[in-house]
Amino acid sequence: MKNNLLALTLIVLLSNTVFSNVTLPNVFSDNMVLQRNTEVTIWGWANPQEEVVVTPSWNYQEYKIKANNQAKWEIKIPTPKEGGPYTLIVKGYNEIILKNILIGEVWICSGQSNMEMSAAWGIENGDEAVKMAMNPNIRFFTVPKLTATSPQNNVPGSWTESTPETMRNFSAAGYFFATRLQEELKKVPIGLISSNWGGTPAEIWTPEEVIQNDAILLESAKTRKEELYGPNQPGRAFNAMIYPLIGYKIAGVIWYQGESNVGSVVYDKTFSALIASWRKLWNYEFAFYYVQIAPYQYGDDHFGGVEIRNAQRKVLQEIPNTGMVLTTDISPIDDIHPKDKKTVGTRLANLALVKIYKTNSDLVNGPLYKGIKIEKNKVIVAFDYAEGLHFSNRKSNQFEIAGADNVFYVADASIKNNAVLLNSNKVPNPLKVRFSWKNKAQSDLFNKANLPASSFITE
Repeated sequence: MKNNLLALTLIVLLSNTVFSNVTLPNVFSDNMVLQRNTEVTIWGWANPQEEVVVTPSWNYQEYKIKANNQAKWEIKIPTPKEGGPYTLIVKGYNEIILKNILIGEVWICSGQSNMEMSAAWGIENGDEAVKMAMNPNIRFFTVPKLTATSPQNNVPGSWTESTPETMRNFSAAGYFFATRLQEELKKVPIGLISSNWGGTPAEIWTPEEVIQNDAILLESAKTRKEELYGPNQPGRAFNAMIYPLIGYKIAGVIWYQGESNVGSVVYDKTFSALIASWRKLWNYEFAFYYVQIAPYQYGDDHFGGVEIRNAQRKVLQEIPNTGMVLTTDISPIDDIHPKDKKTVGTRLANLALVKIYKTNSDLVNGPLYKGIKIEKNKVIVAFDYAEGLHFSNRKSNQFEIAGADNVFYVADASIKNNAVLLNSNKVPNPLKVRFSWKNKAQSDLFNKANLPASSFITE
């Protein structure tokens, strides 16, 4: 009898080992949102050559694939227009049933503390927002802070519906981004994947080989100091917090980072490499919208903060399908964590509504430096998105011009035909212009949408 019991136990254990082994990464869970009107990739693990059948309830078709000799499988399945809830059955020797799935728009929310910042941190009107956060058509997936020295296949976590309890500790900028999208897109579900870490430089979110294979980026990365509040080595957060998500179909990324790169003279190159590397791995040019860092009193002995803002402006003009929002008008200079995250999320969403979803044609960008024209002792500065160009006060003291000696003087500034005219008695032959060129400068130039102009310096 005892031998029979041992034999039966052994059979059960072997059965569980051999046959109950179809698994999915955690990003595929109950309550998830899948990107609408496209082909999404579903992947996981099984026995080599085990047949896996994926059956979504939106069309009840069976999609079959065999696991390869690395025990990995992946398959593409079409998704319909927005809707749900649906189920997704994944069946091999065992069966997994994912429930309460929505089809909609999926965005990654990444960066550092200003993206991580939640209502629990004490954002503006946070308690009121929490009370209003019950919304089953907004879903959250939170990636925990993790590092790895090599790319990982999975990450802890699961999808949850937006409730006062789940929203309270989720990215506030991300949440307000989603609520603004839903105002315009009506019933389209929004899925947000929050993967961010306060105090982190861009290098840790970039694949290590991208940094290692570029002498300029590598030299800059070597200057980074160890910090108590997070990693500084290239690729460490990317390996653990972004790589496991690669392949999960997204509409785009919203990004809020840059403060931890203040002092870097190659941030535009680093940031461009990050965007390009993510797009290459996902294998399509998804939208990448980011927040220009806010004015802050880093100190007047260097221009580190404004140089990062200028680098972010340059990336916007060099990298396609990107967008940038400014916060100089809503950010106090003595707080590196501005509390108004609703305006940030709303401005990010407005970019998407105009550029991707095309629900309106509103002016959603602040004035952006376009070029200069020199006429004798005067400089004419042209801007994109310059409709209704005006100063917040009657005149501006934020424009400076310089001649061949590269010494800048505050210029007399006026507006004519949505361009800015500059001159100074101290600069008879102007060659260069800079605007709002201080770390804590809050732009005083706006367009008719009351959006501020970016800092800039001419090359």
